[in-house]
Order: sequence, then structure tokens, then C-alpha cells
Amino acid sequence: MSLVRRLVSTVGDDHVLTDAALCMGFTTDWTGRYRGHARFVVRPADREQVAEVLRLCRDEGVGVVPQGGNTGLVGGGIAHHGEVLLSLTRLDALGEVDGASRQVTAGAGVTLAALRAHAAGSGLDFAVDIASRDSATVGGMVATNAGGLRVLRWGSMREQVAGVEAVLADGRVVGTLSGLDKDSTGYDLAGLLTGSEGTLAVITAVRLRLIPAFACRATATLAFASTSDAVAAVAALRALPSLTSAEVFYDDGARLVCAHRKVPPPFAVAHPVYLLVECADDTDPTEALGAAVEGLSGVLDSALAVDEPSRRALWTLREGHADAVNSLGTPLKLDVGVPPAAAAEFEREVRSIVTTGTLVLFGHLAEGNFHVNVVGAGTDEDRITEAVLRAAAAHGGTISAEHGIGVAKSPWLHLTRSPAERALYTAIKHAFDPTSLLNPGVLTPRVAPPGKRVAPPGK
Repeated sequence: MSLVRRLVSTVGDDHVLTDAALCMGFTTDWTGRYRGHARFVVRPADREQVAEVLRLCRDEGVGVVPQGGNTGLVGGGIAHHGEVLLSLTRLDALGEVDGASRQVTAGAGVTLAALRAHAAGSGLDFAVDIASRDSATVGGMVATNAGGLRVLRWGSMREQVAGVEAVLADGRVVGTLSGLDKDSTGYDLAGLLTGSEGTLAVITAVRLRLIPAFACRATATLAFASTSDAVAAVAALRALPSLTSAEVFYDDGARLVCAHRKVPPPFAVAHPVYLLVECADDTDPTEALGAAVEGLSGVLDSALAVDEPSRRALWTLREGHADAVNSLGTPLKLDVGVPPAAAAEFEREVRSIVTTGTLVLFGHLAEGNFHVNVVGAGTDEDRITEAVLRAAAAHGGTISAEHGIGVAKSPWLHLTRSPAERALYTAIKHAFDPTSLLNPGVLTPRVAPPGKRVAPPGK
């Protein structure tokens, strides 16, 4: 029996896609920059089906690329060489919220928006929030150690994971969803799988920590003459226990969003740098935030949201950047991070590096995390990529702050990981997936399954 017939008998005829037109939505990333080719798209419904699909593909020596909501930006969830693409969006079960532990179990295919709505029903929330909340899935967010808008207060996905259930390439199930806060019985499997980008095992469910759903928020946009002034403001505002977000964007990006969304600018007079800050608490933090802002130096203007519509208007100017950039064309997107103290110098360096195309910068200033977007650089993209990544590494930063390595940044992993560390990555990969079936070529060099050969890049 052929592989496709065996896959159909496992997941059902409607959930094995072979037609190229039907597969296109799974083999093209959100930006349109990465376009791959999948042998099939397979959509299992549960852990057992995932395990059987992996066993069948292992027996045939066919690689498998796990995919969540396909919101990644580095090509890590795209089948590039005719692998089977394993879409996990049907694993969307949500367990009851455990009020005693403030935890919940979520299937890998649960979207962030669905998770937060589910938690809200019990007066709770999920700590990590990202702009792609309606599409991004829990499994993908764990696999890339997603960060987002509220890392300043609660950390990235790794800090929210209390347990992981996953399936190895040979179909064996590993992990636990017990969610114990204390467990010192050896290696931290959940911690290892977080950020592994689908290269070690396929995550099928996650036990997640929840946070209080605060009743009150205070949001403000502050204007500055320079990034260094904004960095100093964030340092001062950290004294507020309720501070949740500190997002930076610039006048060129604000103008682009305003034109794309047809919304007014934040102020009557334009300023070089904008810092969006938000506080959340059980009591109204507006007065505390206002007093803190009054004590800041370098503030050229400020806008404080007085109700939910004005709050959303302020957030639109920041969250609207990605769509606005995409409206210009397919962007080069580089997610990088530097120590916050180096953020101002790094911003200046990026502007000096990008001499072709249109540059739009924004990001999470409290973490020194910049999203570098360049549209229209053409053949200069490779030079820009290498120069920006080298600049981040030179500051003791990272070439990927929250989007992972994928295929886009694999050639530059050596900038921030030593030969010994990269050798350890390869050894760990071999221990989990000795025939290199899972997401081949991501994080570690691509190795052909037995009896196969590695196709040249781009083939």
C-alpha cells in the first residue's frame, strides 16, 4: 500500500491534501517570502494519529515538517524539500482551567486567542500576547519560544510552560502534563522542547501557567527625540510594579501605519521616536502611570488613553506595523535583540547599514528586541542580513530574539553559538531523531535519511 493510502487510512481522506492548490496555503509563509513544496499535507486529529503518521513516514524515510498556525517569519514551518507537512491545527482541545494551580492543558493547535478567551472564563489570562494571536497556535509558540508584547513582566513562552506532551520521530510519546511546580527528577524535557522548532519531537499538547486577568489598564504613547531617551524612560518606568509593555516605533513607521489603516497620527506634530507603555492591575493604574510619566526627562509629548477605544487606537499604531510593511511588498524581516543599554547605538548602526530599500524599525524596547523590516532592497538583502546580524552579535545580542532560526538564519547561527554548542545541538538532535526526519535543516545541518541524498539548497 502506498504511503498516501496509509496516511488516508490513519487520518481520513479529507485530511490528506495532495493537490498543489490546496497545499499552497500551508507551503507559503505569512509574508510570502518562503515558498516550499510538500509531498502531502497531513492533518491529524489527536496524539495517536500524530504518532502513526510519524511511524509511517519513518518507515518510508520521508521527512516531516510540523506546522502550527503558519505565522512564522523564518521559514521554519515550511516544507522546503518535498517533506510531509504535518499541520497540527486540529489538535485544538482545551482542558478545564485548574484554579488551584492556575494552569490549563491545551492542544498544540489551540490558537492564542482561543486560549485567552478560555482562561478569561475563569477570571484568568495567559501571559504571552502577540499580534498574530488569532492564528498563532500554542504548539508553534512553544516550539519557537515566542515572546511578544508582555515579556517585560512575565517572560517568554518558556516561563509559561509547566509540561509538554510530544511524539518522537519513531512514534513514541514522551513528556508529562501533570504541571508540577516542583519536580527535580533529571533533565527538563519541557524546557528542551521549548524553542526546538520541531526538530526534536512533535509537540501535541502543553500544560500552561495562567495569570490573573487584571481589571484595569493604563496605556500611553510617549514621544522622544531619540532612542536613548526612550531607553532611559523604560528604565525609570520599571519602578512601576504594574508595567507590562514598553514598545518602540518610529515616525516613518507611524506614518506608514496611519496611511495604511487610515487612522490619525498620535500627535499633531510628528516626533522621531514613540514609546507605547501599558500597565495592568486590579485597581486603576492610570494615576501611577501619569505621575511616573511626569517625572521622566526627555518626553516631548504624551497621549494617555482614557477609555478602551482610545487604548486600542494607541495599540493600532504599534500592532499595525507588520501589515503596513507587507503592503509595500515582500519584506526582509530580521528579528534581533541586544542588551537594552546598547539599543540606541544598535538602532543607529542599522540605519547606517540599510542604504537601499525602505527601512521600518519597531520592537520591544524593554528587551532590546528590534524587528528590522526592509522592503525593496533587492540584491542587497544578503549584505544587509549579514551586517545586521553581525552588529547584533557584536553587542552581545542574539540573531533571533523570538522568531527562531528556521532556515533563514541557519547560516549565521555561528555568530552567537560556539562550535562546541553547535556540536551539542547536533548530538541532541541525533539522540531524539537519529535519522533526521523532523524538520531537516533547521537548527542543525540537513542530513539525508538512510538511502537518500540531500538536495542542493533551493531544490
